[in-house]
Amino acid sequence: MDVWDTIEQLRQRGERFVIVTISAQRGSVPAETGSKAVVTRDGLITGNLGGGKVEVKAVAEAIGMLDGTEECRLVTWNLQQDVEMTCGGEMTFLFERVSPEPPWHVLVFGAGHVSQALVRLLATLRCKVDVVDTRDEWLSRIPASERVSTHKVERFEHGVDLVTRESFVVSITMGHSTDRPVLSSILKRFGYLPYLGVIGSASKRAVLIRELKEDGIAPESLDPLICPIGLPFGGNDPAEIAVSVAAQLLQTRDALKAAADRSPA
Repeated sequence: MDVWDTIEQLRQRGERFVIVTISAQRGSVPAETGSKAVVTRDGLITGNLGGGKVEVKAVAEAIGMLDGTEECRLVTWNLQQDVEMTCGGEMTFLFERVSPEPPWHVLVFGAGHVSQALVRLLATLRCKVDVVDTRDEWLSRIPASERVSTHKVERFEHGVDLVTRESFVVSITMGHSTDRPVLSSILKRFGYLPYLGVIGSASKRAVLIRELKEDGIAPESLDPLICPIGLPFGGNDPAEIAVSVAAQLLQTRDALKAAADRSPA
């Protein structure tokens, strides 16, 4: 895997890393100007900085930047004096720390017809998608993708361990009886998520609200519950429902980001 592929994968995962570039050289040195490497907390992931002591020093310098505030650093080392190498040259390194935003996480409970269409759409976006179901035969139909992971569970609510406070959660399970424990478990644990929606109708929402109150969920935690999910366009075809749900997820994500950008630092 080359440097650029590695950079894109790390950005997709939201993992902090440092790009190290040999920006200049003079005299006898073990690598060429323009050579690059990618460094994470695990060390050098890909690329070549000349090997030996100078590479070890450069990697240590990069790792030291990961927890600091400095985003860019330019250093020049004399290989004899600064690195204790026999080469008589000098090398200049540019260190660039990259701190990508955490990946947008969408968690889909259920792998049925609507979920199949929805996950195919989400897999084309810059997000991380987890799909939870009790049925191998449906999970096996989810298309393979670096952005999509499938999880077989005995009960749908067991997948709640995958939820974080930043997750966008869509419950499209086999019906009301399997949606309710998922929603109840999430709301008891988190109280609020950026997006928590369940497929259904206004009448289903009323029943769910009543039952979730019986489960001990506070009324203020139930107000943001979205049911039915999706923006009001399209028909009942799974593909059209999926488009409306994906659009609503994007609309909610962008509205939250805009609100955060307007907030005082």
